[in-house]
Amino acid sequence: MDSFFNNLTITDADFQRLVRFIHQNYGIDLSKKRQLITSRLSHSLKDRGYQDFKSFLEHLFTTKDPDDLELVLNKLTTNYTYFLREKEHFTFFQNTVLPELEQRHRRDKTLAIWSAGCSSGEEPYTLSIYLKEYFGTNADKWDTRVLATDISQQAMAKAKAAVYQPPADMPSEWLRRYFVKNKTGSDYTVAPSIRNNVIFRTFNLMDPIQFRLKFDVIFCRNVMIYFDQNTRDALVRRFCDAMNPNGYLFISHSESLGQTPLFQMVAPAVYRKK
Repeated sequence: MDSFFNNLTITDADFQRLVRFIHQNYGIDLSKKRQLITSRLSHSLKDRGYQDFKSFLEHLFTTKDPDDLELVLNKLTTNYTYFLREKEHFTFFQNTVLPELEQRHRRDKTLAIWSAGCSSGEEPYTLSIYLKEYFGTNADKWDTRVLATDISQQAMAKAKAAVYQPPADMPSEWLRRYFVKNKTGSDYTVAPSIRNNVIFRTFNLMDPIQFRLKFDVIFCRNVMIYFDQNTRDALVRRFCDAMNPNGYLFISHSESLGQTPLFQMVAPAVYRKK
């Protein structure tokens, strides 16, 4: 019975193979996460009938089974987020970014906003609420749909379901206006006016960024913490190429772009394309 709770062992060679595979395909750096890998994956692998990492990795590398890939990515990254996270970002978005974009796009009335690594959806829904609040009665005259992407199918499913426990600090007026209380009485579903303003797509940030429009704003927060410096730098270059002139890039306060000729910091963890 005790052996059931013991972690499976992973050989040096298999550990390096897994690290290379995840880095090459998803940009995630697991080179210092050996203990994390064994502790978070062992129980799930045993449940699936594997006696060791080697047999699982042989199956993973051979078949690239989506369920196995989803298991690895979900276990080794943290899909943790919440409404109004790092609220000062949304204040800057409302007070500085949106007035500027309103003037810039007063003719075409189309904004291009991307929540990259949206996890379970709270960030893009928060953005959509701020957009509705800002444009008010003119909201229907503008195309403010937010693109929300993540690599995790599990996160995407939760985001599309849009059922949450709203945080205690959410304004009561927002809760009344933008959420529908479920019959259970303990959770809420995001109202259609907000849900319909978010477009969800599964997307790997290591892939070429080839969307129809150039972006005015990209939120990519608490994503690059999983990448090494070279991967971060390459992603920032792709973001820059995918943005309109003077576009805004929001990252988390725990991240930094470092010295980059592509962006200028204009607020804590907020950068503007040069």
